[in-house]
Amino acid sequence: MKRCFIIAAALTICVSAMAQDVEKAEIKAPEDGFKFEVVKQNPITPVKNQASSGTCWCFSTLSFIESELIRQGCADPDLDLSEMFVVSNAYADKAVKYIRVDGHLNYSQGSSFGDVFHVLKDHGIVPDEIMTGLNYGTTKHAHYEMEAGLKGYMDGILKNPNRTLSTAWLSGLKGILAAYLGPVPETFTYKGKEYTPKSYLESLPFNADDYVDFTSWTHLSYYEKHPVEVADNWRWEQAYNIPLDDMMRIIDNAIEKGYTVAWASDVSETGFTRDGIGIVPDMEAVNAAGSDQAHWVGTLPNGRKTFNGPVKEIEITPELRQKGYEEKSTTDDHGMHLYGIAKDANGTKYYIVKNSWGLTGKYSGIWYVSESYVKYKTMDFTVHKDAVPKDIRKKLGIK
Repeated sequence: MKRCFIIAAALTICVSAMAQDVEKAEIKAPEDGFKFEVVKQNPITPVKNQASSGTCWCFSTLSFIESELIRQGCADPDLDLSEMFVVSNAYADKAVKYIRVDGHLNYSQGSSFGDVFHVLKDHGIVPDEIMTGLNYGTTKHAHYEMEAGLKGYMDGILKNPNRTLSTAWLSGLKGILAAYLGPVPETFTYKGKEYTPKSYLESLPFNADDYVDFTSWTHLSYYEKHPVEVADNWRWEQAYNIPLDDMMRIIDNAIEKGYTVAWASDVSETGFTRDGIGIVPDMEAVNAAGSDQAHWVGTLPNGRKTFNGPVKEIEITPELRQKGYEEKSTTDDHGMHLYGIAKDANGTKYYIVKNSWGLTGKYSGIWYVSESYVKYKTMDFTVHKDAVPKDIRKKLGIK
C-alpha cells in the first residue's frame, strides 16, 4: 500500500487547518451553568451535515477515518472523503444480500461502522468533490424519496414470478442510485493526478484491517467476538464484548494517546439535548431539589427537558446498561465522532463529540457528553488497534 509521505511543511499546513477548525467549533459557552475546560483534543476535519438522510454511520466513520489520516501524516489540507460514494456502494452490496436472504434484511438508510470499512476495502474511496451525491435538485442531502424507491424496486424484484432472476436487476438498482447520487466514478482527476477509487485509497496512509470494534453487554461472554445485535448491522459485523471498565479505559487511552473514536449511541434520552449537551440526569434528585434546581432545568414547548447547567447524574453500572438494552430504552440511534475530553466547572468529565447535524446547537455542531452518558448509552465503538491498552490487546489476541 502506498503511503502519504510526511513533508514537514505540508503536514504543518494540514494539522494547522484542522486545528483551526477545532477552535472554530469550540465557541464559548453562553452565559449559563455549563462552562467547559478542554483537557485534551485531537484534530478533526470540519463539521458536515447529513441533513435529511439516515447516513450518520457513514458521516461519523469517515470523519473518524479523516482524523486517522491526519494522525498518520496525510498532508492534504483539503482532506474530505465522499460519504455518498460509500452510501451508493453500500446500498448495492446490501441489495445482493437482500436477495440472498429473500428480503429478511433491514434494507433502509441505516448501517454500521463496519460497512464503511468494507466499502473502502472492496471499492476504494474518492474525495467529496468528486462525488457529492447531490444529483436531485437540492443543496442538502434528502434521501427519503430515494430510500422508498430503492425499497420498492427491491421488493418488486423479489416478487418476480419467474423465480430465476435476470442479469439486469442489479444494474437497474445502480441506475436508481446513479440518478440520485450520481454515477460511481471509475476514474477521476484530483489535484492534477488521475486515480481510480482504489488507487486513491492506496495513496492514503490507511489500512482497514487496523481497526477494531467493541461493545459491552452482560448477556455475552467477555473477551470474545459477537455480532452487533442491531437491525442496521446488515453485514452481521462482529465486535469484541468487554467489561464496562475496559470499555471506558479504551476510550480514554485512545484520546490521551492522540487517537479518536467512532461512537454509536442512543440519543433519544432527555439528557441528550439539541443544543450540544449529553447527560444522564437523576430526575428524582432534580425534581426533589425544587426551586433550587429550577434555574438549571426547563421545559421546552414540545415537553422535552432542557438543561442550562450541570445536574446530579445517575450512577451507571453494567446492570443498568443491560436493563436499558433489554427494555429498548437504549437503542441504536446515531453515529458520532468522539475526539476529546473536557471538564465542567464542577470537575465532571465530558467527552467532546463531533456531530453531523451541521453547525447547530450552542457549540456549532460539537456536543459535550458526560462520562456517565458514554457509559450508559454506548452501543459500540471503533478505534485503531494501537489505541487499545496492551493488557486488553493481549487478552483479546490483537497483535
